[in-house]
Amino acid sequence: MTIDSAAALDPAVTNPDHYKVVFENERVRVLEYTDKPGDRTTRHAHPDSVLVVLSSFRRRMYSGDDTSHDMELTAGKVGWLAAQQHSGHNIGDTDSHALFIELKEGVRAETGVLGPVGPAVR
Repeated sequence: MTIDSAAALDPAVTNPDHYKVVFENERVRVLEYTDKPGDRTTRHAHPDSVLVVLSSFRRRMYSGDDTSHDMELTAGKVGWLAAQQHSGHNIGDTDSHALFIELKEGVRAETGVLGPVGPAVR
């Protein structure tokens, strides 16, 4: 499935209490994400994006088949988020705060990798 076919899973629509559009033009859209410990998101989709972590937090990510993956993200880290669909759960004891810089060009199929990847987030 391509992220294009998952347009109905826009996180700003499916989870408006957590995702807010803070900037948008013809090339990118920037979403601000916030939540509190214990909060969950419903299934949603992201195109290829850059993730900027603004606060340290722990998160459990669930793929389409409900396989889970736990991650800990540290404030100040920046990483690549390949196109994907998931839901999430704040499993830590701190609020989450991050920016998603979504690319509007070159959307491609999902890779099956959950969460951000790259040397800056390891």
